[in-house]
Amino acid sequence: MGLVSILTRWVPRTVLQRGAHLALQSVAWSYAGDVLEDPIVGKSYRKMLPYGRVRSRPNALAPHSLSLERHRAVWAFLQRKTSFFEAPLRMLHLAPEYCYLTRFKNQANLDYVTADLNSPWADHHFDCHDIPFEDESFDVVMANHLLEHVEDDRKVLREFHRVMKRGGWGVLQVPINYNEENTAEDPNVTDPMERERLYWQQDHVRLYGHKDYPARLREAGFDVEEVDMMEMLGEVRYKRYSLGKERWVYWVSKP
Repeated sequence: MGLVSILTRWVPRTVLQRGAHLALQSVAWSYAGDVLEDPIVGKSYRKMLPYGRVRSRPNALAPHSLSLERHRAVWAFLQRKTSFFEAPLRMLHLAPEYCYLTRFKNQANLDYVTADLNSPWADHHFDCHDIPFEDESFDVVMANHLLEHVEDDRKVLREFHRVMKRGGWGVLQVPINYNEENTAEDPNVTDPMERERLYWQQDHVRLYGHKDYPARLREAGFDVEEVDMMEMLGEVRYKRYSLGKERWVYWVSKP
């Protein structure tokens, strides 16, 4: 097991990200080149860093923003498919990612609200099974790689739908096994190593199937568009952004 895999498995994420940000700023110059590009900061690299808890993925972590494949995919989606960077929007961002946090906070068009169970970066701390905001409070709801951690994802999805305004939209990414249609989950599986084997991470309680996940989104009341980023960007730019297997963005809306 490589050093990156060991660190990502055992070091708390907030500690790891703070340390990584400081460390990588001092060595980012050594990755300079023009093979890959991070659209979040507009910097290009000869390569990116490997990342992964179980299996290390090459060219996954961008040195300056600390973005992973899924973060770059969502950013490219927001730029090309939405008015996210221009329209006046009130946004609820759950489990806010380090690579987005400062950038979203500095957007003059956003009334930006962050929330997490315990992250020191978030404005509010609560359990997303019971979100303490009024119905139809937000134009945009974003929660990436959160639903695989919660006890009752269907209840959480209903909460997302409740606090979203009519005509609002969201991006709700999760880990998906594209080799399986159905979601794998068993509440009796509590051993961390067994969870890692079955669900790809020790603190995951399920691994979504590619047919079941959009069905759960629709069950909560959302309209769902599965956006093909390869089709949107073209193969050359898709590879340049180093999006790996993050081909699909799940864009939901509330009719």
